[in-house]
Amino acid sequence: MQGLGGFLYLFLFFPPLIYLQRFLQREIQSIFLLITRQAEISTALFSLLFLPGVLLHETSHYLMAHLLGVKTGGFSLIPKKMDNGRLQLGYVETAKTDFVRDALIGAAPLIAGCTAVALIGAFRLEINALWESYSQGGFSSLREALETLFAQPDFWLWFYLTFTISSTMMPSPSDRKAWLPFLALIATSIGLILLLGVGPWIMSHFGNFIASALEAISVVFGITILIHLVLLPPMWVIRKIISRILGYQVV
Repeated sequence: MQGLGGFLYLFLFFPPLIYLQRFLQREIQSIFLLITRQAEISTALFSLLFLPGVLLHETSHYLMAHLLGVKTGGFSLIPKKMDNGRLQLGYVETAKTDFVRDALIGAAPLIAGCTAVALIGAFRLEINALWESYSQGGFSSLREALETLFAQPDFWLWFYLTFTISSTMMPSPSDRKAWLPFLALIATSIGLILLLGVGPWIMSHFGNFIASALEAISVVFGITILIHLVLLPPMWVIRKIISRILGYQVV
């Protein structure tokens, strides 16, 4: 069925993506804390590292709210420790509205982040070219393409931006509050479409678009997972080495 593969990939990619983001961020926070031994300084360094992603995250909330006619209040990029122990890197205050607009405002960072990662991956990191090199010539062609990519003077800048954006694009728990009724509305709408028998007409006219959109999001999630898998082992090793040298453990 058209689009089913995209749904399957999204379902498979989402849990490891959440886990890898949290695991990698925890390792980086631990490294900063071990080096500085000051919670305030380590928090400041951590927030500076992820500033581009946090800026895009909060700006997307702000712009989506104004696009939907919802008033906004305070806007901050200053990190703040929450009562539950989690670190809030920024926030945008928005007026209370209906659950549809709340859900869209909450999903804005994911939309903006996926778009940014997709554009950087396609036009700066040349993910499509790497895949074509691998599919046509195997690992030898892929190695040559990677060497050319790494040699670009701005490669590490775009890699850094992709990392920070992809690590901060997932909606926070407060962003997801309105998702349940919104998803229930979508499920009800899909049920009505199937009940009325217009599903085949929609798939025949929009099936290719839906499938392409799902595949594009799946590719973005795949890129994000790959970047986190590349960075996680060295961060873990660095944290272990620093902990062994200094004789301290982060609990």
